[in-house]
Amino acid sequence: MVYVISWDDFVERSVQLFRTSPQKSRYVMKYRHSDGKLVLKVTDDKECLKFKTDQAQDAKKMEKLNNIFFTLMARGPETDITEVTGKEQTAQPAKRGRGRKQ
Repeated sequence: MVYVISWDDFVERSVQLFRTSPQKSRYVMKYRHSDGKLVLKVTDDKECLKFKTDQAQDAKKMEKLNNIFFTLMARGPETDITEVTGKEQTAQPAKRGRGRKQ
């Protein structure tokens, strides 16, 4: 088990680990409410990468990592993930009036 300190390094190494053996790779999230700690783990039974945090702001980062893994699992390990990582959510247009939609 290797605890990776840098978030960017963890994402890069975990994506690389998944791409080398997609059939055996697993991604696990564990949250301990009593400690307020979140542990992310990516393993293929030969190599294990872990990232531990207690910062609430890392929840958004975890959501982006989930999207990366969902994309890789659905489209295949050779998929280009730059559209997933660089994609920002667009703001919803403000609603006008209280009437029904037509």
